[in-house]
Amino acid sequence: MAKLDIIQFPEPILRETAAPVEQIDEDTLRLLDDMLETMREAPGVGLAAPQIGLSRRIFVMDPSREEEDPTPYFILNPEILERGDELRVYEEGCLSMPGIYAEVSRPACILMRYVNRNGEQREDWFEGHAATIAQHEFDHLNGVMFVDHLSRLKRDVLVRKFRKLRKSDSGEA
Repeated sequence: MAKLDIIQFPEPILRETAAPVEQIDEDTLRLLDDMLETMREAPGVGLAAPQIGLSRRIFVMDPSREEEDPTPYFILNPEILERGDELRVYEEGCLSMPGIYAEVSRPACILMRYVNRNGEQREDWFEGHAATIAQHEFDHLNGVMFVDHLSRLKRDVLVRKFRKLRKSDSGEA
């Protein structure tokens, strides 16, 4: 397995709609494993293919808490079929915007149809933390960043803060 480079905002691919996965072959399986390893090493709880520069409708996630056994999901070509009425506010961050966090309101549960790494079509309800992660990663496949769910004022403040962080990390004056 290989650790992949995570691209950062404002790379254009992060704003594009990703292409469907046509087949699951050895390269796809290797990619899924590499994405999971990259996500864990980052560390993160989810990673979408556009975040590593690939326009493919793939994401990996592991909603397990530190004290729990890992429960990785390999999600290909997802669709959200239903969204619950109840909303959940959760502080989100993003591996493509390191150091930036904000409270985002999303449905507390969703029904998602997807293909797993074995090529099986599944429909699963995700609730709570898992629902938040799944929606965050699903957004990436549609060119949406978590800051897009904020007011324009909050989004602009966070984008400026992120640009300032990137400048200071790169050593620019």
